Amino acid sequence: MFKNEVKTTKGEETKQRILSCALTLFRARGFEATTMREVAAEAGLSLGAAYHYFDSKEAIVLGYYDSVQAAHDQAVRAMLPETRGLRDRIGAAMHAKFDILEDDRPLMGALLRFTGEPKHPLSFLGERTRPLQLRSIGTFARTVEGERLTGDLADLVPITLWSMHMGLLLYFLYDDSPKQRRTRQLTDGAVDLFTRSLTLAKLPLLRPMRKRVAALLSDAGLVPDAATIARYQEV
Repeated sequence: MFKNEVKTTKGEETKQRILSCALTLFRARGFEATTMREVAAEAGLSLGAAYHYFDSKEAIVLGYYDSVQAAHDQAVRAMLPETRGLRDRIGAAMHAKFDILEDDRPLMGALLRFTGEPKHPLSFLGERTRPLQLRSIGTFARTVEGERLTGDLADLVPITLWSMHMGLLLYFLYDDSPKQRRTRQLTDGAVDLFTRSLTLAKLPLLRPMRKRVAALLSDAGLVPDAATIARYQEV
């Protein structure tokens, strides 16, 4: 048992070293210009050994996406007990994602072009990254835990927050203001509007409209239900 644990630990350390070396090269030279052979050499491994852990550069980037999502969920979990009020919880979750990615804007911008290719494994909105999308939606669902939300709102709110954060991330990549100040201000304003709109959306008078919106988005396959989101939440 102990030997197996040592093997697993060594293998995970090697995998993390490859990921770290690959990201260093991607950031310095670009994703397209970097080869797997160069990644292997940077990590001190043979090409075959590197392929044992990652079968392609795309697999490495998926590992990066996974690590970003894990870091975001961990940050949100850590801040929630200390943060009071729905507006502050949502805002903190949004800003936490920017904090994680603030040094990787060029890399994320380079990878953004794959979003226009639905079948590409690195598309932020593609089927290959669907589990990561659901995990991210689950992270935002944590920010509204404890809120009194009806069934339709319980399904709509997490996907709405995730969609808002994706739009803000796009602006973040283009924002050349110092420390992306404009993105931070836009985020604060968007979160204010969202929380105020949510108060209105809870009114019984708007229930038929809510249900109609939820049905339209569900029929289009855009809204995962609460049970699906829960299955993909970080454990």
